[in-house]
Amino acid sequence: MQLSWKDSIYLQREQLARLLREPIARLAEKCAPAWGDREQLNAVLLEGFATIPHCTYLYCVGTDGVQVCDNIEQSGRLPEHFGRNRSQRPYMKEAVPSWGFLLSDAYISLMNSRPSLTALQVVGTDSRVLGYLGADFDLRNLPVTAELYEEPAAWRQVKGDPSIRNAVMYQCRVESQMDRHLEQTLSILEELLTKRGVFQCSIHFSSSQATIWTVDDPFRYRMLDDEALSDPDICLVYPPQPYPSDAVIPAQAIVRILATLREMRMTDENIYLRVSSINIFNGMISLTFSCDGSHYMRYDEFLGKGTQSWFGSAA
Repeated sequence: MQLSWKDSIYLQREQLARLLREPIARLAEKCAPAWGDREQLNAVLLEGFATIPHCTYLYCVGTDGVQVCDNIEQSGRLPEHFGRNRSQRPYMKEAVPSWGFLLSDAYISLMNSRPSLTALQVVGTDSRVLGYLGADFDLRNLPVTAELYEEPAAWRQVKGDPSIRNAVMYQCRVESQMDRHLEQTLSILEELLTKRGVFQCSIHFSSSQATIWTVDDPFRYRMLDDEALSDPDICLVYPPQPYPSDAVIPAQAIVRILATLREMRMTDENIYLRVSSINIFNGMISLTFSCDGSHYMRYDEFLGKGTQSWFGSAA
């Protein structure tokens, strides 16, 4: 089953809750007899700190959200947090489930401005809730147990700046330097994508440049300006490479994709292609138009649509 980013978050939180719930619940039981005595609570949390895996801070708050002991960290006590009102922090605004344990949504911490989350465990007696044991966690210190999600292949549309979108019919495409030799530019890009190890390129038609990434040096991009994109000698810089066998986009589809991009650039004077990207490994094409709207779709869906579905009778 293909995971979305939300699925990955859910699975990660589920694993973290399983890891943290029992040790935090055991420590909360030890806090109940010491409730109301700052020094005793500090002693309980200092002794129990090592039992809470990956923890950054421990503390106790009353039902009103006011802290009733010091912050406890690995190196000891932080007494300046005693009496701190945490009632407006994101984790205090979430409803604690009936079983008494809450793993909050992630938030940005006040002290370090870093993504964090908090576990809250009810501290109480049989008759009443006394307050909560809080455990803060820096996301950098938490293990990642969920599988990384895959980028979805379904067609997605993202609307851009409304001020650009509303004025699109009052503007007209101005011929760029790239437009003047577009056939040659696209032939060069076809060579780079199919024979020279480029696996992703972002083509900026209006500003006459392309950004490329190669399989030999994938963590750095290279920018090709209009001069490079009009000179076939640029291909000599990139050594010949076999087309990757695990690429989703077949090599023979590249020329059709580039030809379709050319049509989308030239077909209409008001609504025209400004930027497009191709990634041969995830098989996706992105399109950003003069109206500032963007589309993301699989290459085969892109090729199957045809220009008329984008521009209607103008095609």
